[in-house]
Amino acid sequence: MIFIAFIAIFRYPLSAFSFSQPIIMSAIKTIESTNLSGKRVFVRVDFNVPLSNANVSDDSRIKAALPTIRHLSKQGAKVILASHLGRPKGKVDPAFSLAPVASDLEAKLGQSVRFVKDCIGPDVDAAVAEMANGDVLLLENVRFYAEEEKNDPEFARKLASCAEAFVNDAFGTAHRAHASTAGVADYLSPKVAGFLIEKELAYLGDKTNKPERPFTVILGGAKVSDKITVIDALLDKADTILIGGAMAYTFALAQGRSVGKSLCEPDKVETARAALAKAEAKGVKFLLPVDNLAVDALDFGAGTVGNSKVFEGNIEDGWEGVDIGPKTVELFSEECRKAKTILWNGPMGIFEIKACNRGTFAIADVIANSEATSIIGGGDSVKAINKAGYGERVTFMSTGGGASLEFLEGKTLPGVAVLDKA
Repeated sequence: MIFIAFIAIFRYPLSAFSFSQPIIMSAIKTIESTNLSGKRVFVRVDFNVPLSNANVSDDSRIKAALPTIRHLSKQGAKVILASHLGRPKGKVDPAFSLAPVASDLEAKLGQSVRFVKDCIGPDVDAAVAEMANGDVLLLENVRFYAEEEKNDPEFARKLASCAEAFVNDAFGTAHRAHASTAGVADYLSPKVAGFLIEKELAYLGDKTNKPERPFTVILGGAKVSDKITVIDALLDKADTILIGGAMAYTFALAQGRSVGKSLCEPDKVETARAALAKAEAKGVKFLLPVDNLAVDALDFGAGTVGNSKVFEGNIEDGWEGVDIGPKTVELFSEECRKAKTILWNGPMGIFEIKACNRGTFAIADVIANSEATSIIGGGDSVKAINKAGYGERVTFMSTGGGASLEFLEGKTLPGVAVLDKA
């Protein structure tokens, strides 16, 4: 379906397409307006966190779930947490066990968290039967069953059988119609959003649909094809769009410039031209890099580069663009300083390598020091702003990667669509 959609976009101008408006937060019931005291509540969280030596190495998603878990526990609900971790391919794999997460969560909550080595079956039933009001229990990785990603109705029924109500607080998987994110809703009521999903929908939805202006969008990343529907949707909302990352080189091709051996998509040049034309027609300021840092050798795995050079305009043969240049940093920074709302999704270059991170970190700095409402749209942008040391100085950081993009595109998220309407 996605492939067909991009063929269509490639053949026709962007103006020929319209996207449905995403569900706004005010349309969904939340735990704040729902009394779940004494109820067994199946809570889908996103504990898909990186592990190192059986320890959680990035706990941001666990921290993001704490307000919902604490609220339910304090209210007197029996909190049954479910999540996936990694891609175990429908088989039990100890490397993807959620047991380390249970220990980390217990320390953060300051209360006992019982871990069950399965997510369905008699062990789960027995553990739930022993729960008192306010207790917290974590089930094992739901993706140890292939039926999870298939949204198998019988597996969803088994997951739901231990509970009475459903709370979805896993925005990062809300774009997946899986058994634990969508299927369980057929068997549980009420079914409401947790605080994290509430914040995600409020910032990515409400505050971008009706932003305080000027509204500046910063988009980066590797491919135009990954972001074209996001660009199209945001051209209807933004005052300014700033383009960085490797996707900028495809736009450079569309403007007739040469990009050396930079990562680009020559087959998406017409798509890029259509976006430029739509921006001009709608009066949206659409800014591309005026200079780029390029290198003559790059080894991403080793984190090394060869000689570097800043090019204004064309990039010479044999050189690869890896970051925006200093003039572009100033140009983009000036736009950010004027903004009242900023949405950032995608780095400006290969920020993982120190020699190529100046542009991305400069944008992180100007956003962190801005008085605008700043929304970091998940994925690599969150990694970049945390690596730059500014994670605590932005208004909101999304926990979603693909979910953030699909929501910004205007797509319906299955894990949100199944929830009770306000």
